[in-house]
Amino acid sequence: MQANEIDVYDLDTYVKGIPHDLFRRLRAEDPVHFNPEPGGPGFWAVTKYADVVMISKEPKTFSSSRGATNIWDLSKEHLSIVQNFIVNMDPPQHNKFRRLVSGGFTPRMIARLEPFIREAALRSIDRVAHMKECNFVREVAAELPLIVIADLLGVPQEDRHKVFDWSNRLIGFDDPEFQTSFEDGVIAASELWAYANSLAEIRKRTPGDDLVGVLLTAEVDGERLTEMEFDQFFLMLAVAGNETTRNAISGGLLALMEHPEQRRKLLANPALLPSAIEEMFRWVTPVNHFRRTATRDVELRGKQIREGDKVVMFYPSANHDEDAFSNPDAFDVTRQPNDHLSFGVGQHFCLGASLARLELKVLFEELLKRLPNIELAGNVRRLRSNFINGYKEIPIRLNASNA
Repeated sequence: MQANEIDVYDLDTYVKGIPHDLFRRLRAEDPVHFNPEPGGPGFWAVTKYADVVMISKEPKTFSSSRGATNIWDLSKEHLSIVQNFIVNMDPPQHNKFRRLVSGGFTPRMIARLEPFIREAALRSIDRVAHMKECNFVREVAAELPLIVIADLLGVPQEDRHKVFDWSNRLIGFDDPEFQTSFEDGVIAASELWAYANSLAEIRKRTPGDDLVGVLLTAEVDGERLTEMEFDQFFLMLAVAGNETTRNAISGGLLALMEHPEQRRKLLANPALLPSAIEEMFRWVTPVNHFRRTATRDVELRGKQIREGDKVVMFYPSANHDEDAFSNPDAFDVTRQPNDHLSFGVGQHFCLGASLARLELKVLFEELLKRLPNIELAGNVRRLRSNFINGYKEIPIRLNASNA
């Protein structure tokens, strides 16, 4: 296969894992690669670290809003709706809306959550500690982020699995196990919005200091959020706050099981956990790509990108770029520095990065202490998606010595 024939869109490819062999060839031979797209005009696949950083920091040329941030093109009606999501905004609108919730996600504010997160992590581990086998994704990795985001949003804990279901149907749009059509995703969004509005009505009567309370009282240019803007913020926080962290936890444990020498190194020296967590984020890269749309004609590595062209940044490739990382195909819990792009870079750097890091730190501290001998007990099942590097099932065996 010639480099110009490589297809990094094919959904079925990602069921087997991230196609690092294809990305490696593209970085070497065709780093700004025109890729075909089923039912669409195609897009430029950007695979080098430096280019992803540059594009992320130049929103005037590479817009998040013009065509939104998923590869496919939306109808005018749907585009006008999703352009109100913060992830699909450009400055100055993006800056204003980001300020609404950024105060709730500072490292100092997140640090206050550690006792609650640790208690939730211990409950999740206790629930499986005496099982012989379980699906780590559902029983542990999914539970902690759901408990935390439910608390932040003021969602009753008994309702957290509704958020899990809505999230799967919205993010797993290419996997028939979760959703059979684009329309089902629209229905899931509507159900989540209706739920958000019911919470808002409760919070108006009984004000609280959760993020719902923050959003209800927040103002942009002296005006409160509209109902649709509130709904969209709630959806984004509910989905992004649990889906990506769930997959980072899942992929992080899988990496430790597949690299036993690294797990032994970490068990022998728990002080390595912070660098191990960063390596998990680099290795897993929960979000595979985001799109930008060119606002003018521009040249990139000799390729002529025209105004209106789709430019898609592939983060797993950037995170394995030989020019940015030493020995990038090795999982190394001691890796430093580790300036991975799993949280993005520039104006759209992930709001929840501090929270995600804390969740992984706390969970793996307790997991490695309580269950150091976890083993893989069957085949890993991945999400059929070129957007999310997701896991549906990681069967694990818990040795008797863990009890």
